[in-house]
Amino acid sequence: MRIAVFSTKPYDRTYLERANASREHEIVFFEPRLTRGTVALASGFEAVCAFVNDDVSAEVQATLAQNGTRLIALRSAGFNNVDLESAKRLGLSVVRVPAYSPHAVAEHTVALMLGLNRKIHRAYNRVREGNFSLGGLIGFDMVGRTAGVIGTGKIGEVVCRILTGFGCNVLAYDPKPNAECEPMGVRYVPLDELYAQADIVTLHMPLSKETHHLIDADAIERMKRGVMLVNTSRGGLLDTPAVIEGLKSGKIGSLGLDVYEGEAELFFEDHSGHTLHDDVFARLLTFPNVLVTGHQAFLTEEALTQIAETTLASVDQFARGESLTNAVPT
Repeated sequence: MRIAVFSTKPYDRTYLERANASREHEIVFFEPRLTRGTVALASGFEAVCAFVNDDVSAEVQATLAQNGTRLIALRSAGFNNVDLESAKRLGLSVVRVPAYSPHAVAEHTVALMLGLNRKIHRAYNRVREGNFSLGGLIGFDMVGRTAGVIGTGKIGEVVCRILTGFGCNVLAYDPKPNAECEPMGVRYVPLDELYAQADIVTLHMPLSKETHHLIDADAIERMKRGVMLVNTSRGGLLDTPAVIEGLKSGKIGSLGLDVYEGEAELFFEDHSGHTLHDDVFARLLTFPNVLVTGHQAFLTEEALTQIAETTLASVDQFARGESLTNAVPT
């Protein structure tokens, strides 16, 4: 099949070409994001491979379908950027990569926790400037602290396992509890109880209408003063202006982000020579107790290999007319 890959970075090309070495798909890589302005590039391609910040709205899908596309292959687990009702109406199949490496994201999550706790980012900059003072770098022992894990799917489960290994008291919230978590000592509680007790709150929920701005001013008010908040899931889980107010008041003691609600115009590109026009994001960067990475939690060799293999395996199934193992229900 002919596959148009959007939002291509060098690592995407490397791993997809490697996965395609034993296949016969024709893959064409496009650097731009999939948008209303770039969708014409996919004309004549039976499959389109999209990433997290690509626009797979009804309008874009209509053009894709009109120009011959029949399969949308997401090289991500989340599918909040896809209008599923439109896909069903247009007869477009949608597949995703439901599990590539939960360890990659979970380990990055804990890395953010440790970096924030021990002020690694601040210490690194000080030492490079010849400043070896320790003022303002006091952290806390993870052992004995209470961590609240919101969402205990595959990634949340691994986060729970790592945190219990540190000796944390782990509380969890999920409408569908994971049977693997309680045997390791995790206790499921209502959100109010989790907010009230957790020293660290980490998010591992998909983005949906129900979870959009799950962490808003009201949720922050119910948290412990000085709480550490970490989000490596989807930016839309946080009401960012409310989080900024929490940082200003000291209610939020530290913040670790690998995702941001307005990241589509920022992440995965080099803006170092330009002024940031996103005032909300620029404000976040002024806080010394905020650590932001640019949606890199997934970026390990193992995860990239699995993403490429799973994506092309779905294309194989579609080409053969088989049932799609990783289909997103439309």
